[in-house]
Amino acid sequence: MSQVANETNPAHAQIQADITSNDVVLFMKGTKSMPQCGFSSRVAGVLNYMGVEFKDVNVLADEAVRQGIKDFSDWPTIPQLYVKGEFVGGCDIITEMTLSGELDQLFETSGVAYDKEAADKIREANG
Repeated sequence: MSQVANETNPAHAQIQADITSNDVVLFMKGTKSMPQCGFSSRVAGVLNYMGVEFKDVNVLADEAVRQGIKDFSDWPTIPQLYVKGEFVGGCDIITEMTLSGELDQLFETSGVAYDKEAADKIREANG
């Protein structure tokens, strides 16, 4: 799909608007308060526990967004995390980044507030 086609795709326009107007966006199945799959639950749980403010986009509520986000990022699975407009990854990548401290570094360099102690507790519990 060409960039011109992307600009005329309403789902892509909505996705672009969401990731541009919010520092952290999680495209997920369900919502941050009621995830509807284990992978979405894990990533939302990490972000919630770390006190990160994020917009949740329930891909189950809109089939165009559900497929659109996969095309937009060229990533086949949900959830998908964006920080400051950049695609970070899905559940496995976010889990690895959390445990290695890379997610902390990303939030720090991006100016995203998070609870460092909570991040350390996650690593202690999984170390």
